[in-house]
Amino acid sequence: MKVSKEIQRCYELIHQLGRGVIYLGSSRVKTNHPHYFQTMELAKEASNLIANLLDCTSWTGAGPGLMDAVIKGALEANKPVGGFKIAKEAGEWTTSNFHPYLPPETYFTCRFFSARKHGLVDAAVRNSPLDRTAVVTLPGGIGTLDEAFEILALIQLQRIGSELPVPFLLMNYDSFYSNLLEFLADCEEWGTLDKGELASLWKVCNDNFEALEYLAEFYKLPQSKRVFKIGLGRTHGTVPTT
Repeated sequence: MKVSKEIQRCYELIHQLGRGVIYLGSSRVKTNHPHYFQTMELAKEASNLIANLLDCTSWTGAGPGLMDAVIKGALEANKPVGGFKIAKEAGEWTTSNFHPYLPPETYFTCRFFSARKHGLVDAAVRNSPLDRTAVVTLPGGIGTLDEAFEILALIQLQRIGSELPVPFLLMNYDSFYSNLLEFLADCEEWGTLDKGELASLWKVCNDNFEALEYLAEFYKLPQSKRVFKIGLGRTHGTVPTT
């Protein structure tokens, strides 16, 4: 009953804020790490790319580390943010219902991991062709991989995304996931994955520009929308003409 009530609270928050882009990532990465800045940049641009079209929300675990970078990036883009929090992420923010700057009505603190996962999955589900959602896996450890592969398994088994596909991006910053990708290639050789099966389920991106271009192409956005400000003032994409 307690788990069921938490799941219902997660669904209510999603109904309030709207579905959108789900970011999974490490709570341990410090604010001076390059991946923190890359994540913040990606969240800001992805929010502008998708949310400006259909009021898409950025969803995270509302914790520290890369989750915090996502929140700051999305808020900098003046877009809505929602979160499903777990107490004591990486030993920080230990008060279970505390977030240093998010309004309390925009996140929910889960006692049960299963309820949190229900929330993260539901926030990414597309119910109509007009819905614009995505799952973005940033560098992370056991918790990140647990969430990412659970969602990936749901996509593989057509529990979600069978009628309206949900883009799933793996951010391989600085070859962070290269060893994992080699292991998964070995799985294909051993026959525990079908050849090409994994490539059909996700998109491996080495940088933010590649991720943004993929999302723009996935949702068939016009070229005029594909202007991405990526790092040190550099702009990628076609500049719209007046």
